[in-house]
Order: sequence, then C-alpha cells, then structure tokens
Amino acid sequence: MEFLLLLIITLAIAVLVSLLVLMFFRKPVDKIFARIIGEDIAVAWRKFLTFALFVVGVSSGVNIWKLERFIQPEVKDAVVPALTPEYWGLEIYRTIIDTLGGLAWSLLIFFVIALIAFVIVKRGEMKVSQK
Repeated sequence: MEFLLLLIITLAIAVLVSLLVLMFFRKPVDKIFARIIGEDIAVAWRKFLTFALFVVGVSSGVNIWKLERFIQPEVKDAVVPALTPEYWGLEIYRTIIDTLGGLAWSLLIFFVIALIAFVIVKRGEMKVSQK
C-alpha cells in the first residue's frame, strides 16, 4: 500500500511542477510562436508544445524503474528499501529536481530552435525591406 501511495504522490508532484513551469512559460512561448509562425497556427503549436512538455515533465519526474524495485526485486534475496520518512523526503526532492531537469532541457532545445527560426525570419524580413 505504501508503494502505491509513493507512486501517486510522485505522480502528483511531477504533474504539479510541470503545470507550474508550463504556466510560467506560457506567455513567452505564445509570443515566440506568434512572431515566428503567425497567430493563426500558433495556438495549435502551443498546445502541442504544452502536451510534449507535460509528458517530458511527468516521465522525467516519476522514475518507474526505481519504483519497480518495490514490486519485483531483481535478485530474490534483495532487500527492498523501507519507506521511511527520510526515503519519502528524498523521493519527493528527486521528483521535483528530475521534473525540473527534464523540462529545462526540453525548453532549452525549444528556445535554441526558436532563436534559429527567429534569425531566419528576421533575415527574410530584412531582405524584403531592402527591395
């Protein structure tokens, strides 16, 4: 029962952290999409990016392979860690940090690609204005 509670709590924390990060970056992402690809299709792209970031955040934060130790120990005589308050604290901290780490890398990739796209759009605008 404690295992199931640990799974639910880590999932809830990963969802909450992902939602907070997504709320924090919503306006910058909207502005970037509106500038680069136009407002007509920006909403669809923002929804896709939101979904992708949510999936990355949750999958980064909830370490299924660690939780599997409680169900199926790899070795028959393996000792399953006790779910002590210290272990809970460590797992909660690890969930927060791993979720933030996964989202940070994903957002970094997004912003690098957006920067490249912005430079390309800006060059195209400069060429058009010079003619």
